[in-house]
Amino acid sequence: MLYWLTELSDGGDFFNLFRYITFRAGAAFFTALIFGFIFGRPLINLLKRRQKHGQPIRADGPEGHLETKAGTPTMGGALILGAVTAATLLWARLDNGFVWVVLGVTLSYGLIGFVDDYSKITKNDNYSGLSGKLRLLLETLIALAAVYVVMQLHPDELSGQLAFPFFKDLLVGLGWFFLPAGAFVLVGAANSVNLTDGLDGLAIMPVMIAAATLGAIAYAVGRVDVTEYLEVHYVPGTGELLIFAAGLIGGGLGFLWYNAPPAAVFMGDTGSLALGGALGSIAVAIKHEIVLGIVGGLFVVEALSVIIQVLYFRRTGKRVFLMAPIHHHFEKRGWAEPQIVIRFWIISLVLALIGLATLKIR
Repeated sequence: MLYWLTELSDGGDFFNLFRYITFRAGAAFFTALIFGFIFGRPLINLLKRRQKHGQPIRADGPEGHLETKAGTPTMGGALILGAVTAATLLWARLDNGFVWVVLGVTLSYGLIGFVDDYSKITKNDNYSGLSGKLRLLLETLIALAAVYVVMQLHPDELSGQLAFPFFKDLLVGLGWFFLPAGAFVLVGAANSVNLTDGLDGLAIMPVMIAAATLGAIAYAVGRVDVTEYLEVHYVPGTGELLIFAAGLIGGGLGFLWYNAPPAAVFMGDTGSLALGGALGSIAVAIKHEIVLGIVGGLFVVEALSVIIQVLYFRRTGKRVFLMAPIHHHFEKRGWAEPQIVIRFWIISLVLALIGLATLKIR
């Protein structure tokens, strides 16, 4: 919105700063961060009043959670969604289609998560939310619509193409099959982040690291001079997604202030589904779907641990892990919660750097 203040500029005054994506990204970060600090405590107090028992805790989860996490309110992801929405609407160019697609996916998935959280809270039962099939259907329909719009926004030479990292010219033309492929990225990212959100601060920091990485890539592939230097595919208009990513990081930090152990609030499905959908939609928009699998490798491992556990148990009646997702396995082995969280943060940072390296290694 504030980008249009550039119309007041003569090219050499303060308003000229609003032309620069980097300036607006920095402003979006601080806007979202301040939003989180201002509204964080009032939101938590409201959630505590509305949620008598807090987030229902799994009876079959780690034993210590029934004591340490009982009564903690959920739906704190609404704080992140409010922050990133306000920052994006204020600082991004609102005539950019990619911005609306990513923001739309984020808020739509957040709404699905909100309904799921609300159902669990009102019935005080962790298993009484939306049915898995219904939730997956809604996520898939939204994802298909988002990928379709993104395909229309991409240049003709990139629309329906799947790009591979480490190869500067390798594109696989999927045509309309890119619709289900792209939707799989969005739905998979959303549910992988959802599975990772099981310990205080565990999911939000890797999400911010991934957002920073994808935001940097979005800025790079949205500049023709940078893409020529790096020999990557130029996707005009995607640079504006850096502003969304910066807002997500600012909002995430504001949330982490209250989610740091011991957490005063959980993000719930309201936050985890939305944030995963945001990462997936950015990756599809910037043609770095496979790179998301590297940058978000922690989320992939968490999801795979659940899939492996379920399939192996159905086949043999035995378990591969002491408990899935895998962060609970390490809890069962005696690792302290902060130890697991910080080590997983380190892994996320290393994977993000590997993902960034794909820009240069071609």
